[in-house]
Amino acid sequence: MTKAELVEEVSRVSDLTKKHSEVIVDSVFHTIIDALHRGEKIELRGFGSFRLRQREPRKGRNPKTGDRVDVPPKKVPYFKPGKELKDLINQAPFSSGDGSDDDSGQ
Repeated sequence: MTKAELVEEVSRVSDLTKKHSEVIVDSVFHTIIDALHRGEKIELRGFGSFRLRQREPRKGRNPKTGDRVDVPPKKVPYFKPGKELKDLINQAPFSSGDGSDDDSGQ
């Protein structure tokens, strides 16, 4: 799913305009990014959590020339899915309630 498709879905289920839905989606993304930038952990109960992991400096290799290079330390975002999300993904296919995902064979 792309961001545009997510905005479309938010617009559809909330009866908001696409512009309002885009503001909501952007706000959620920016809030998560800002919190991670401040070093905070984001925990969305039933969905999962976002954290930062610190990568230590290391020696790397330039794939083009084979020369050794120093790779500086950096922070990388990490998402850990929650138990409820894992359980939902491993259940039968999710139905949006519009009958389009109905597997009843009728």
